Amino acid sequence: MSSRIWSVDEHLDDILASVRPLEPIELQLPDAQGCVLVKDVVVEVALPPFDNSSMDGYAVRVADVEGASEEFPAVLTVIGDVAAGSAGLADDQAVGPGQAARIMTGAPLPAGAEAVVPVEWTDGGTGEGPADAMHAHSGAPEGATGEVRVHRPVTAGAHVREAGGDVEPGALALAAGSVVGPAQIGLLAAIGCATVVVRPRPRVVVLSTGSELVQPGEQLAAGQIYDSNSFALTAAARDAGAIAYRVGAVSDDAETLRATIEDQLIRADIVVTTGGVSVGAYDVVKEALSSVGDEDEPGSGVEFRKLAMQPGKPQGFGSIGPDHTPLLALPGNPVSSYVSFELFVRPAIRALMGLEDVHRPTARARLDTEKALTSPEGRRQFLRGRYDAEEGTVTPVGGSGSHLIAALAQADALIVVDEDTTSVEPGTETDVILLR
Repeated sequence: MSSRIWSVDEHLDDILASVRPLEPIELQLPDAQGCVLVKDVVVEVALPPFDNSSMDGYAVRVADVEGASEEFPAVLTVIGDVAAGSAGLADDQAVGPGQAARIMTGAPLPAGAEAVVPVEWTDGGTGEGPADAMHAHSGAPEGATGEVRVHRPVTAGAHVREAGGDVEPGALALAAGSVVGPAQIGLLAAIGCATVVVRPRPRVVVLSTGSELVQPGEQLAAGQIYDSNSFALTAAARDAGAIAYRVGAVSDDAETLRATIEDQLIRADIVVTTGGVSVGAYDVVKEALSSVGDEDEPGSGVEFRKLAMQPGKPQGFGSIGPDHTPLLALPGNPVSSYVSFELFVRPAIRALMGLEDVHRPTARARLDTEKALTSPEGRRQFLRGRYDAEEGTVTPVGGSGSHLIAALAQADALIVVDEDTTSVEPGTETDVILLR
């Protein structure tokens, strides 16, 4: 382990300087969810591609329904049906003076028509009072012929979605750097894109170490605890946008750990370990990985460091394997591992994705507490807290102990206390990192 004390910023800068965005690939839309676009997507087909109705009703000429009311309805001759998905009326047909065409939502506006009258503003062709819905074509005795009484006037373009009203050909649909979410996939499909060029979601392998660890659901024996870190960090990796693989806890045996990690490299863009990085006699990660570097490859291997932070003082970072896969070795205490993930692993994942902003959002908030918070001199402390955006306050939850995981589940922010601050009085403004 290096004798140098690294700052939080130095360690993070070293990680981000070593991580390069993954190479772009072309993916089908369903597979691109969560990925980052590499190229701008330009609209080739107008959306919508033609003038169409936004309502079930009747396509009409504005002049024919001017002044219409329930007492004095405009009586129009129905010349045909226009259904969604159809080409519209016959080529030799158009809505002329005194005429209307039944039209369904999404159907193309027929030639001659200027607006759509919702069916609720008509008698639906029944000769009775206002209709509440359009009759199905098969069940409407009047079919698409006969007369319809219109009870209200409309203006030109009413209830019509104009061609290109959403986006015009040549317009920028999505810019490079956009994350492809459900709405973006919908837009891409709507403009006819079947595939997109993206950076793939990083594959993250998470494993915890310790002979004392037992999987949830199993019986605890004396001296054993449940493995929570691998579950929490795998979930955190998915939350960051990665494809995450959780490996069961590895016992305190250096050869076993080294072999396990080597086996996982085939499916890893980044490896995260938790536990075994301190100065104890059984700190297996440090033992297993301190000598994995390739003498012929500068910069390979894992360096173990002490950081000027609390929690999370012991950390490891480097690269392993033939592809120089980044590896981040985090402490084993639950809070230490989670805080370390947020500060170092999450930004690395986001950098692999090709995102420009890799950090969690931050805010300034007043400390809402009854007594001053203390912090060790020379270390940047990260305390769990609950942030109230409306009040602009943050309230500490739990103590500073790195094993207090129950409070972590209640926190939605980290309260940051700088290295040169040893006491923070109630009401003091401080930086907070927002976790949700």
